[in-house]
Amino acid sequence: MKVVIGIVVVLFILLVVGWLGLRIRPRPFASYPAQTPPLQTIPLPDDLPAPVERYFRLLYGDQIPVITSGVATGRATIRPFGVTLPARFRFIYEAGQGYRHYIEATFFGIPIMKVNEWYLDGHGRLELPFGVTEGPHTDQGANLGLWAEAANLPALWLTDPRVHWEAVDDDTALLYVPFGDGEQQFVVRFDPDTGRLRLLEAMRYRDETSDKILWLAGTLPGATIQAAGATLDATGAATWIDQGSPWAVFTAEEIVYNVDVQDYIQARGP
Repeated sequence: MKVVIGIVVVLFILLVVGWLGLRIRPRPFASYPAQTPPLQTIPLPDDLPAPVERYFRLLYGDQIPVITSGVATGRATIRPFGVTLPARFRFIYEAGQGYRHYIEATFFGIPIMKVNEWYLDGHGRLELPFGVTEGPHTDQGANLGLWAEAANLPALWLTDPRVHWEAVDDDTALLYVPFGDGEQQFVVRFDPDTGRLRLLEAMRYRDETSDKILWLAGTLPGATIQAAGATLDATGAATWIDQGSPWAVFTAEEIVYNVDVQDYIQARGP
């Protein structure tokens, strides 16, 4: 009996320790050393669907900044294998062309898993401690990720000439973005009360062996961040429809634009 009680006590302690370790947020990465320079602007286009025009007027007024690169830094929770882990991240963007994601999942604030992911020259590569993923399905999903994450630099959806919008109704529009020699499509939904962006929906491959599945990239009301004079929603969530809840929730704590990322986007680590 004493042995059984001892085992129960040890298991209880381990559960409490595990719970505490997963409750501690990591320290954020250091601020990016460069700052956003003065940005050129273009007039707000006059042929946008109503909810799209409302959204961009809310963010920028009638002058849209021209953004060529970005670095977003913040903290997150991710669920790579069924357990929700606190994390910190740095995402580097060459606007409309490619990205690098660096993520550290932590326990008691200590990194226990590092993720390096690139989408460069039209090809995606995901490096995890337990393997590498790449191929045509990865490329398809990575390009959707690139354009969904333009929520961190939303002016790109207007300033890139390859992008176009199509009206649906008062709160919904279709967004078409380039992919290889063709296009990909998002259904974009806006909040009917505030006009803010709330959801991008697309059919995406989850891995190299899967069929396409509905993927949701949402912005969550609450925390905001200032970037190029605009007040952006700071928190985004990524959800596979069959999982029912986000596998990742990212909150940006710093965003800088139009900085030199030519070498940094091809590197590893923070």
